[in-house]
Amino acid sequence: MDEVFKALADPSRRLLLDSLNERDGQSLRELCDRLSIARQSVSKHLAILEAANLVSTARHGREKRHYLNAEPITAIAERWIDRYDAARIPTLGDLKTVLETSAGSSEFEYTTYIRTTPERLWQAVTNPAFSRAYLGHAIESDWQKGSTYTWVQDGLRIDDAEQVIVESDPYQRLAFTFHTFTAELQQVAPDLSDETIARAATERRSRVSFDIEPVGEQVKLTVIHDGFDPDSVVREIIGHDWPLRLSSLKSGLEQAD
Repeated sequence: MDEVFKALADPSRRLLLDSLNERDGQSLRELCDRLSIARQSVSKHLAILEAANLVSTARHGREKRHYLNAEPITAIAERWIDRYDAARIPTLGDLKTVLETSAGSSEFEYTTYIRTTPERLWQAVTNPAFSRAYLGHAIESDWQKGSTYTWVQDGLRIDDAEQVIVESDPYQRLAFTFHTFTAELQQVAPDLSDETIARAATERRSRVSFDIEPVGEQVKLTVIHDGFDPDSVVREIIGHDWPLRLSSLKSGLEQAD
């Protein structure tokens, strides 16, 4: 954790993380152009961020792409920010923004590289015995296209005829309509107010997709959640929720190796 704090102490490195948070998968050239920082300096800063496990890289042809890894920041948030009053430590409070995608975006997209196999990642997402531990929720279904599913979270079970598996291509792609918002959600998410849940329940059904692609010894996971109403309250909720779940998935799979 000390390496993470040291890496975040430099304002240029925080700018690099902000840039990757806005648009993940940038090359060195793209980062230099966006931030107007000398190439040599950017390379040094990226090396420090990579050593602190805040940035991961993958080759795309001749270019090396850089990706934000939010898991170490999640650990800081859980250990420090959630324990103390963030108003008394604003410098740590700013770290939460690295976990969030742009609120102005009409869709949520999150890409991460996980040191695992497509088979293990698929199992972690679709097998309730594993997804409860890795993602904090489970989806019970036969995973056939057109089938319905049950969303299970901390003992709460949500069923609805519109909770449907849209695509299911094992080890490659999975898509489903998002779960229904019911008043019972407050049992597992007490921060959601009655008004928020009521608003979410009136919005059109959004959709989630998981794309899995092997890249060397890693797997590239891209999660897209879209189909939101304008000024969607669901978009705001999932923008905070998915990064935490997906960083937990990454750390859980890699620590299990």
